[in-house]
Amino acid sequence: MSSRRGPPKHQNSYAWKPNAGVKINEKEVGGKLRPYSEITGVCPRCKEQIDWKRRYGKYKPLTEPAKCQLCSKRNVRQAYHNLCSGCAKEQKVCAKCRCRVNQIVGRDSAEVEEEQKMLEEYAKLGRKDDGNHGDPFDSGNDDINDDSDDENDGQEDENEDREDDEDDKEPSA
Repeated sequence: MSSRRGPPKHQNSYAWKPNAGVKINEKEVGGKLRPYSEITGVCPRCKEQIDWKRRYGKYKPLTEPAKCQLCSKRNVRQAYHNLCSGCAKEQKVCAKCRCRVNQIVGRDSAEVEEEQKMLEEYAKLGRKDDGNHGDPFDSGNDDINDDSDDENDGQEDENEDREDDEDDKEPSA
């Protein structure tokens, strides 16, 4: 520990960059062509820790799947995770620190695949010529008017006008 007290003597003029002098191969994991995978299944605090490791050159991706601490299978596919995604979901805990949390960051790959299938199904439905013009949520019945409702609406409007006229006429005493 230094004996000097107070703020630093000189302020950094530029931010520190990891591997600034080293040329990074674009085809390696973490390069432009193969970026790191999305951080999923962890609490916000653990996500920040993993992001920090990525920003400052301390992140080391897994070369082979690691062992899950609950089921003892080699299912852990993300670095710095202790539980596989199945066990973490089942226990409702963070896959890194194993604490119970309400909010988990990111989506599981199974959820992403399900969403892709749903989108493909909607795209197939939209391509059929049924008048939807590609919108799977549109029922296509917006332009249809029911004549019986129009007649009832007119009667209700007249009744409201009569009640307003009666309210305007106050009995004078």
